[in-house]
Amino acid sequence: MIIDSILTHFVLTILYSFLIGLEIRAYKLKFHSDDDNEFFGTARTYTFVGVLGFVLYKIEPINFSIYIIGFIGITALFTIFYYKLLNEKKHSVVLYLVLLIVYSFGPLSNLFPFWFPSLIFVVTIFLLNAKNKIFSFNMNINIYEFETLGKMVLLSIVILPLLPQDKLIPYLGISLYKIWLTVVVISAISYAGYIVQKYLFPSKGIFLTGLIGGTYSSTATTVVLSKKAQTSEKNHIITASIIAATSVMYIRILAISAIFNMEVAKTIFLPFLFFVCLTGIVTYVYYKKASKSINNFEVTDANPLELGTAFIFAILFVITMMVTNFVIENYGTSGLHFLSTIVGFADIDPFILSLLTGKYAIEPSQIASAIIISAGSNNILKSIYALWFGKDKTISSFIWLVILGVLTMLVGFLI
Repeated sequence: MIIDSILTHFVLTILYSFLIGLEIRAYKLKFHSDDDNEFFGTARTYTFVGVLGFVLYKIEPINFSIYIIGFIGITALFTIFYYKLLNEKKHSVVLYLVLLIVYSFGPLSNLFPFWFPSLIFVVTIFLLNAKNKIFSFNMNINIYEFETLGKMVLLSIVILPLLPQDKLIPYLGISLYKIWLTVVVISAISYAGYIVQKYLFPSKGIFLTGLIGGTYSSTATTVVLSKKAQTSEKNHIITASIIAATSVMYIRILAISAIFNMEVAKTIFLPFLFFVCLTGIVTYVYYKKASKSINNFEVTDANPLELGTAFIFAILFVITMMVTNFVIENYGTSGLHFLSTIVGFADIDPFILSLLTGKYAIEPSQIASAIIISAGSNNILKSIYALWFGKDKTISSFIWLVILGVLTMLVGFLI
């Protein structure tokens, strides 16, 4: 059994080392075809390095002393090669880093489950192949946005675990941990849609703007597209894009509901599935009618993951929860329906999350009803924006958003 285990680890090490060696050769031909004499090793060399790392680890697996000596030797050997590169005005250390990864496959295959060295292997191959894409992405990236993301990740990792999960805030019936968790989740969803829209599809068209924009704000997307419609010729692509953003809004609300309250998500699933299908059909019809003459245009994207925005959302979330709790205690279901209608003309995310995470003396079906009503009311708001900013160019969008708003609210009241 021991021999079989050692043999399996050894074969895995050889296989991954050899394949990375082949990938290095392909990397050389693709990106450094002119540097015939300026490349470190072949597929055979990398295989030997992997075998060496495996053997030296197995000789002394407790303190890694012999393995470390081998590491120093490989580093010294590469230093000589790197000195030559510096004389040639070249300074990349990618080959050295890949060499160390290959050298580490021996210990990795012995100390960790197979999936971990396999993951390291796949990531290495991916990074070697993605040189041009990563360079292009790096040149176009707005560093400030990733600084913002770094702050958000830091706050999530540091603050979230420190917040008490069991101590509930009086009157609200929710912990500080869950309040901040909602901020993290909604910010992550919004930021993911923003990154996809701005960087993965830099030459985005109008339709893609509507489709992806709906992941972080269908209301803002409707305003942007309606303004664009006013300054261009009448085109069905605007209507298709606005309705697509609303379709994604339904999916987004359903996803958030599934994260925080699965029972509510199950209740709204069928109604929202119907509206997703309906908006999908409408989108398809107008998309097929559309002329592509104004399909490409620039949008001034706003980063939805500013820390100030996150804290404002947390404050709005708490205030909304307090108001919702007050309305439910004093006015019951009818009061909640009225509040849902009013909230739809503002930002519905804090309201929806307060319903999903709060402890209220109402049934999940009543929570689902309020969520659906607020989504319908928000569609009415978007129809007003579409008509106000797009004038006669967005009449179709206005009509369909009103229809969707009325139907959605009607379903909400009937649940």
